[in-house]
Amino acid sequence: MRKREPNAGLARLVSEAGWTHAQLARQTNAVGTETGIPFRYDESAVTHWLNGTVPREPARRCILEALRRKLNRHVTYAEAGFPSPKGGSPSTADDTVEGVVELGRQDMDPSRRGVLGAGLFSVALTIPGWQDVVGRLEAFGTGRVARIGMPEVRTVIDMTTKVSELDDQFGGRHARPMAAAFLVNTVAGYLRADAPDDVRKAMMAAASGLCYLTGYMAVDEGLHGLAQRYYVKALELAGAAEDHLTYCTTLRGLSVQAVDLGHGRRAMDLADAAAAASPAAGPRLRAFIAGQQAHSAAQTADRTGALRYIREAEAAMDRAESRTGTFGAYDPAALNYHISQVRYELGDRAGAVDALKEADRLRHGVYRRTRVQRRGLLAERQLQAGHLEAACATWTSALDEWPMVQSGRADDRMRTMVRMIRPHVRNAHARALYDRARVLLPRSTR
Repeated sequence: MRKREPNAGLARLVSEAGWTHAQLARQTNAVGTETGIPFRYDESAVTHWLNGTVPREPARRCILEALRRKLNRHVTYAEAGFPSPKGGSPSTADDTVEGVVELGRQDMDPSRRGVLGAGLFSVALTIPGWQDVVGRLEAFGTGRVARIGMPEVRTVIDMTTKVSELDDQFGGRHARPMAAAFLVNTVAGYLRADAPDDVRKAMMAAASGLCYLTGYMAVDEGLHGLAQRYYVKALELAGAAEDHLTYCTTLRGLSVQAVDLGHGRRAMDLADAAAAASPAAGPRLRAFIAGQQAHSAAQTADRTGALRYIREAEAAMDRAESRTGTFGAYDPAALNYHISQVRYELGDRAGAVDALKEADRLRHGVYRRTRVQRRGLLAERQLQAGHLEAACATWTSALDEWPMVQSGRADDRMRTMVRMIRPHVRNAHARALYDRARVLLPRSTR
């Protein structure tokens, strides 16, 4: 029997990270929990790995991601002394259109959902810069039989709008596979078709918006690796279309994903990149980006920067509100959400609650999914501030609408509600809420 060789590669990485065996185990467990894989590794497991035992593939992915986050660089299987996964990593294809098709087909296939869900959020993901992707029309093949015009572009834009409306009202669990099917069965053909340059650019911009939306819905479902892959395709298409707006919006979406997962430094880098890529931004786009910069700065304990950026966002929103039209969903309700996040990260819990209440008051009625999620968050912070009955009332209003929403993040808020309210069931309001939740929520959500 062949004797196991010590894993020198992993030992070097652990030394570079400055971690003890216990710290590597804890960080691997944390990444696993983030992706729905509840590991319970301890320092003895790390000792076995260093002595040559090869952990299971899901654990290897999480070990590598934990090291990437600590070292702030890409770490390969080979560098860590691990065998590559069987079949290799899912291909993203060099060609943008083929990559979109492959991604959409995987997302459409229910048998692939487990594989997609196992994809990890990566702090080391390579984000294509504007100069790397701008104007690359030659990347999109021409000379096909089909020829498209602006009516096909409007079809993609209108379909994206409809899917977005479904997501706003009902969540993305059902809407995302519809978007993926439309990408594969219709949009990919449009991207390959003959068209005048202005139509081709408009089609790529429309496809970029659909990829961004599909990635956003993947975030809502907790499929963070999948979301990143959609976002990168959105960036590539936006650059080829010379569409600064969608490019910057997608960078900001990547930043939102990072900050919500607790990666404040990476979120700040992405938000700054969005700002740098939009030097001539109008006031609403500036508010859109500055609000995210403020949240990211606050999470990294940069109080001065966070307050400066939130003032910029408020001033830009004041200018934007004096004009007609809107930009995406960034409105005074979204701004107040960012104000709340900044206050919370900086230790002002009462102020955070007040800003979330104002956001809820200002939010348009069509945004049911966001309303359920944000009311869940508001109730959590009300309870943290000691306001049990107010929290119960807020949670009750969220629970009223939760059955109409198919959203992973909304489900997470309901799980948190059950966990937080359970110790308070001697209170009549808490007991009534708890009993109702046990009837309404499936066991998987409780």
